[in-house]
Amino acid sequence: MCGIVGYIGDREATPIILEGLKKLEYRGYDSAGVAVLSNGKIELRRDSGKITHLETLLKEKPISGSPGIGHTRWATHGEPNERNSHPHVGYKGQVVIVHNGIVENYLELKDELMAEGIQFNSDTDTETIVHLIEINLDQGLSLEESVRNTLKRIKGAHGIVVLSTKEPEKIISARIGNAGGVVIGLGEGENFIASDIPAILEHTNRMVFLDSHQMAILEKDKLTVQTIEGQVLDYKVEIINLDPVSAVKGNYRHFMQKEIHEQVRSLTETMAGRIDFQHNSILIPTLNIDEVDFDQLKGIKIVACGTAWHAGQVGKYLIEEIAKIPVEVDIASEFRYRDPLVDKNHIILAISQSGETADTLAAMEEGRKKGARVWSIVNAIGSQAMRLTDGYISMQAGPEIGVASTKAFTAPLVDLYLLAVMMADKKGLLSAQERSQYIAEISKVPDLVGTCLDRENQVREIAAKYKDTEHMLYLGRGINMPIAYEGALKLKEISYIHAEAYPAGEMKHGPIALIDEDMPVMAILPHDQWYEKMISQVEQAKARGGKVIVVATDGDTLASSLADDVLWIPEAFWMVNPVVAVLPLQILAYHIAAMRGLDVDQPRNLAKSVTVE
Repeated sequence: MCGIVGYIGDREATPIILEGLKKLEYRGYDSAGVAVLSNGKIELRRDSGKITHLETLLKEKPISGSPGIGHTRWATHGEPNERNSHPHVGYKGQVVIVHNGIVENYLELKDELMAEGIQFNSDTDTETIVHLIEINLDQGLSLEESVRNTLKRIKGAHGIVVLSTKEPEKIISARIGNAGGVVIGLGEGENFIASDIPAILEHTNRMVFLDSHQMAILEKDKLTVQTIEGQVLDYKVEIINLDPVSAVKGNYRHFMQKEIHEQVRSLTETMAGRIDFQHNSILIPTLNIDEVDFDQLKGIKIVACGTAWHAGQVGKYLIEEIAKIPVEVDIASEFRYRDPLVDKNHIILAISQSGETADTLAAMEEGRKKGARVWSIVNAIGSQAMRLTDGYISMQAGPEIGVASTKAFTAPLVDLYLLAVMMADKKGLLSAQERSQYIAEISKVPDLVGTCLDRENQVREIAAKYKDTEHMLYLGRGINMPIAYEGALKLKEISYIHAEAYPAGEMKHGPIALIDEDMPVMAILPHDQWYEKMISQVEQAKARGGKVIVVATDGDTLASSLADDVLWIPEAFWMVNPVVAVLPLQILAYHIAAMRGLDVDQPRNLAKSVTVE
């Protein structure tokens, strides 16, 4: 996943940037690059592959000077090769940029720039940003104003760092939404910038964290923080303890909270290199999908445990709806003990964060013994579940340290959506327009998730009302039924509150007996095809004196009038609603557990990876 490092001061920038990038290697990447202002010019070195390739290149063609910026990239737009590696330089060679995020309207901007005669030297969306900045700069605006004007034109969530030969004494950085963190390190006569603390911690422990819609102007002995509109802001300097855990955790109280907030980035990264927005196609080379005979395929068996099993339940809806392939979802620990009806015309699809879950690996082996093709969706690179398959999808969510999984739940939801669309395309079920629409809807997800994260304070207020409850009932229907299960699991595993989930249509078959004033009911109620049925369940709970909390779509006055409390989510396509709807449930569970004074990251009796049966 993309990493950024920058330096301004009297020292040589290149070695500082290189060492910083090495400390971000845990994020994952497929190329790396450095740009330094040297003798009034932008000197650029970049290469695909590991940082060692870049180091070799710099030994052959060294560069000196300051300031400088560097980047490690996961491919989104364009293949992972040298020409698409960051940093990117403007058409006149006056501006250079590194970037995290996706420019959602880049095709429109690219067409506009090419019509003005600007030549593109890469396949990336990032290049539109640097050309727009340079156009503004060429019209006489300052670097700050040029960046500001450009940010108003691009859509999506972004983190950028910019240098210019016109104003060599400055580094400009900005953050829009939650595409990636921006951390500024304050030194003596020098300043640093990075996408995460470990990259610069050896140089300073005095950090400033840039919030969304803020811009920073770094000089070697000065920092100015502004809004994107130009209003100067006061900023808080955080002193970071010099231990590895604090370095990785940053300014978050717990890893779980950090990982919740990393989901804009992790969801962007799990789409990285897999969606060709220019040709509206999906490619996942590691899956080896061309080896599948879809005419003979009988069905897919998803095997998983816990949170991954809930993701699989959502995947069943997506694959059956889009690709028209029958799907069964099995708890992995049960699959191999029931002599499942599986043969060479089935696919076993395992979902696992760690890729080392014993029950899931055993279920995969059972499927292989019966002749099935085995796939996996897995987060940990090099794990058994990744190695021992006929094809895999890497979640690309990055390390997840908190035991209660968050970003490793939402990432496979996106992966399953992409898989469903790709399989439907392989079967010839989609028109070009339908495929384009599916891709357009999934590309909105990081922005939608960012909106949910911006509402954390509202969720925290609701958490304070329910932190002392001892029971909670979660209800959902259709594609959001698994989200009820996942919400209940998050609450019970970190807060130790007894929480149960049911398909809402089953409420009259038993659970309704539990409802009274001491049993809060959480209803997953986005505006979708199950909405009216869910409204009926909410009314039944209210009629029996229950306190009702709903996850509802913005502007839903009916839901608001019925519920005691509302967790608002932005409007979304019904197939991506689960990714959006689970965010407030994760945040709610986190804050309830934190308010109860519990060990959020390491709840009792639980381990991150269950490697024994």
